[in-house]
Amino acid sequence: MRSSTKAHLVCMAIPAQGHINSMLNFAKVLHSKGFFITFVNTEFVHRRFLKNPESLASLDGLPDFRFASIPDGISPSNDSDEHKQDIPNLGQAIKNNCPAPFLKLLSAMNDPNSGVPPVNCVISDSFASFTLDATTKLGIPNVFYCACSVCGFMVFYYCKELMERGIIPLKSEDDLTNGYLDTVIDSIPGMIEVRLRDLSSFIRTTNRDDILLNNIIDEIHASHQATAIIFNSFSELESPLLNACSSMLPPVFDIGPMCLLSQCIPNDSSIKSLDRLNLWKEDLGCVEWLDEKEPGSVLYVNFGSMANLTSGQLLEFAWGLANSGCAFLWVIRPDLVVGDTALLPQEFSEMAKGRSFITSWCPQQRVLSHAAVGGFLTHCGWNSTTESICAGVPMLCWPFFAEQQINCRYICSVWDIGMEINEDVKREEVARLIEELMRGQKGKEMKKKAMEWKEKAFEAAKPGEEDLTHSFLDTVIDWIPGMSNIRLKDLPSLLWTTNPHHIMLNYSWEQTHASRNASAIIFNTLHDLDAPDIEALSLVLTPSVYGIGPVSLLSQYIPDHNSLRVNLWKDSTCIEWLDEKKQESVL
Repeated sequence: MRSSTKAHLVCMAIPAQGHINSMLNFAKVLHSKGFFITFVNTEFVHRRFLKNPESLASLDGLPDFRFASIPDGISPSNDSDEHKQDIPNLGQAIKNNCPAPFLKLLSAMNDPNSGVPPVNCVISDSFASFTLDATTKLGIPNVFYCACSVCGFMVFYYCKELMERGIIPLKSEDDLTNGYLDTVIDSIPGMIEVRLRDLSSFIRTTNRDDILLNNIIDEIHASHQATAIIFNSFSELESPLLNACSSMLPPVFDIGPMCLLSQCIPNDSSIKSLDRLNLWKEDLGCVEWLDEKEPGSVLYVNFGSMANLTSGQLLEFAWGLANSGCAFLWVIRPDLVVGDTALLPQEFSEMAKGRSFITSWCPQQRVLSHAAVGGFLTHCGWNSTTESICAGVPMLCWPFFAEQQINCRYICSVWDIGMEINEDVKREEVARLIEELMRGQKGKEMKKKAMEWKEKAFEAAKPGEEDLTHSFLDTVIDWIPGMSNIRLKDLPSLLWTTNPHHIMLNYSWEQTHASRNASAIIFNTLHDLDAPDIEALSLVLTPSVYGIGPVSLLSQYIPDHNSLRVNLWKDSTCIEWLDEKKQESVL
């Protein structure tokens, strides 16, 4: 038996901490709006969550916020390699092994005896296109959620064209150093003029069959099959790119910054437990350490959940931090250094003593929002970028992977809130840029700009009535089965509210969904008048659907039907008045 009449959304994340965090924030926002949520991970991630006691408590979920996992074909990791992430093979494993289990999961939840509401919509990570097979077979809308930047999405999208034009892949390894990466790219709609080196780490290959490059092209172009695409961004930040996406893709929406929207959920201790879902255990001691520091005095350093450094790069950053004289909080993951343990020399520890805090993982949003943090040395992952923007914290950028290079370009050249560290990192440059960020004039200018962007981000996330007067109501809704050329303003006025608990909206929703329990459903309409809608409803509703009408006309054929008339008001003099008028002369 069904345990709830709420609309049921299934959120499918890909197995990467950043993507999981972003999707989880979105799922929490949707849950706060009254949706029943099933959050799906692959078993690769689920096993890692089970090893973290804090995450284990989160996985207990809530009655209307559940977790599920599907097989991904990746063998269980042992204790020595549990943090290793073979990205190309992981992507291929998901693509090959997840479609059938995902279809099985959706089918099971749609069973009337599943104990959960039938699935109304799937929210897929935009790099989890394998979900399209199941949603197409079951006739379920599939909305893609893009956890990366819009500029990153557009870079990935146009990699196919760059390949067709012979710009990528590289002709030889020499192109990495001979100036070829400075080739100007000015053909991506909505994007500023950039260099080839600014696009993505994926283009730095000489192999036309490179797994990562081709996989990302396939995943991005699969977005044409999505019902709609939601970007974790906001219009003022990436407006030209959003406009470009809107002209070539299914309906596009910017709903963000998600890290900020998830903080606006009304205080609810039950949903707050989901904040502890991490692949690594968070060290809260760093927050206590920050509490003792002066405002704006600490540089926060974190290269995210996937970046890897060589032992040489680790040392260059370490000595740059030490020589800057600045206080710093540095997150060093267990797998940060390629094929080695992240060991720092004793001399470094002595030099940084009293002004450094080194940990393996931390609550990043809380750290960035702390008054003591004045700068962020980052890999430019999109979560880190938006969290830094929302905290008003300027950045030092050292991009590593995926779309981080184009994020860096926009941070430094468009939004003016960052400075880039050369990819061939040297301690002298690191120390100089830290000093400029934390104490120099350029740092002050970036801080001012960062605070301006923070204000814009809060404005974008603020609930309000402006959507009722702006062009949002002209949004085309083309994914409702049986309907076409419908705008949001054409739908019932009950939807025109910013209140998720609106009485009439929720009452109508509950009553409509209760129709699934009826023996049959009869509509007072003429079949030829509403044929597409009746046929669409026949596919999604279990009871039989009939169009029997117009009832007002059918009732005219009943003998003595006038004797059964019932009205709340009585006045028939208007008929006598009409009898005196000319034919078709009265409004």
